[in-house]
Amino acid sequence: MITERAFELINKGESLTIEFKGESLKPLNDHDLLEAVVCLANRTDEEAGYLFIGVEDDGRITGARPRHEAGKTDLLRLQALITNRTRPSISVRVMLLDLEGIPVIVIEVPRSRSPIGTSEGKFLRRALGGDGKPACIPYLFHEMQAHQADRGVLDYSALVMPGVSWEDLDPIEFDRFRRTIRESRGRGDESLLTLSNQELAKALGAIEANHEIRGIRVLGLLLFGREETLTGALSAHEVAFQILSGLKVETNDFFRWPLLRLMEEIDARFRARNQEEEIQMGMLRIGVPDYPHRAFREGLANALMHRDYSLTGAVHIQWHSDQIEISNPGGFPEGVRLSNLLVTSPRPRNPLLADALKRAGIVERTGRGIDTIFYEQLRNGRPAPSYERSTSTNVTLVIPGGDANMQFAQLVAEESQSDRLLTLDELLILNLLWFERRLNTADAARVTQKPESETRISLQRLVEAGLIEARGEGKGRSFHLSAGTYRRLEKPDAYVRQKGFDLLQQTQMVIQYIDVNGRITRKEAADLCRISPDQAYRLLKSLILKNKVRMHGAKRGSWYEKNA
Repeated sequence: MITERAFELINKGESLTIEFKGESLKPLNDHDLLEAVVCLANRTDEEAGYLFIGVEDDGRITGARPRHEAGKTDLLRLQALITNRTRPSISVRVMLLDLEGIPVIVIEVPRSRSPIGTSEGKFLRRALGGDGKPACIPYLFHEMQAHQADRGVLDYSALVMPGVSWEDLDPIEFDRFRRTIRESRGRGDESLLTLSNQELAKALGAIEANHEIRGIRVLGLLLFGREETLTGALSAHEVAFQILSGLKVETNDFFRWPLLRLMEEIDARFRARNQEEEIQMGMLRIGVPDYPHRAFREGLANALMHRDYSLTGAVHIQWHSDQIEISNPGGFPEGVRLSNLLVTSPRPRNPLLADALKRAGIVERTGRGIDTIFYEQLRNGRPAPSYERSTSTNVTLVIPGGDANMQFAQLVAEESQSDRLLTLDELLILNLLWFERRLNTADAARVTQKPESETRISLQRLVEAGLIEARGEGKGRSFHLSAGTYRRLEKPDAYVRQKGFDLLQQTQMVIQYIDVNGRITRKEAADLCRISPDQAYRLLKSLILKNKVRMHGAKRGSWYEKNA
């Protein structure tokens, strides 16, 4: 670490990745130093962690006192101390910096995938304290399990439940699992249909068994457990179904049932309440529901499959007048962010449970159920779903309702009828263009969460299909819906306004540029308006015909100024 970087971090102040330990009043003892190191090692933030010794809580640099004998700081001995007195041992990097003549010890602490404690058995983690400031707080056992599950180190659904026996599982739920496979239309694992209850449980990993049953796993309870056993042994498992009208709660039901029974109940309630409009396409009628059934089903399954079963709190399904919200305890697994939801590899918090639901035919076997949620919502002419309300402790899916864009839904249906099935990336781009009117390659890459090189392929396919048009060249290249698309969406005037506004805006930009700089060249006009040189030439020529500018020079040496 160079001194400039150290000053930069110190100026930012303490955070979830930066800890200050001042020694102006008294030396930092080894016990407190080790606790500060394990605290930083147990952080959830992915950024590098640093412990600054010789910096006060308010950021004042007062200096680190010499450590060890002869009034010197032995960096190797300090590093060995930390390695020897942490469990499991953690390897850190120790640096001694001279910050404007003041010595400061900087310890770079890697984040650990498994809980780290001191050799004395003290476990701490870095988090926000009650005052909203970063602090080292006790690292509780259930929090360790939750964080390990987030990082893919622990599968909570594979844990054996103490005190639970085979008799606590309900035979009816085994029959329900087989029926679900049969009704999944080939999506489920039909090889499970001929197995006995015990063989089925063993094949799914729901029990720990060899020749005899040694234990029932969390998965076994979630799939096949009796309601009274689930309530007592797995109290965190709960699902709330709520229908809300403003501040009024019309329905507020809570369930502690096995997962398949629970999903059947919620699914029945969804179907009974969900309304549908129809699009007439020749002899064919296509239904456009208030909420796509597949999107809702995948959203519910994801909430049950990815929730943190070590945390209390229910999975909530809240049906509002204009949207459905599905939320579950536990944040996104490690590596999953809002910016990569559509492209990151599947990372289930409970892998054994995820596999069982796939084999039952409930969720996508590809693990890309989130693609289904987005695709179904968009193809039905509705805004894209959103996870923006999610936090570090909760994932919330919002499925917008309200009036559908029936013309957009018909356009998608017509494209599929003509053997041109629009991809999710193409739907995301078209949906954004409908709302924003115009985008460039960077905008499209952002919404598809793909590299620009891949996004250009999707844009080009849409251009070739006649659904969008491109304007400009290079970095100034932008896209908007084509005249034909606006016509199919019954908004032909929108295309005319879009083109007209472009010309008016470009004219004003050129005139303002000349007002400021006195003149403009064709290249400057092209760069300014983000259009090609030929388009810039035609724009300037139109201004000459309107007697707004006049041309000087010839060919490459020509330039333009305002008419007097």
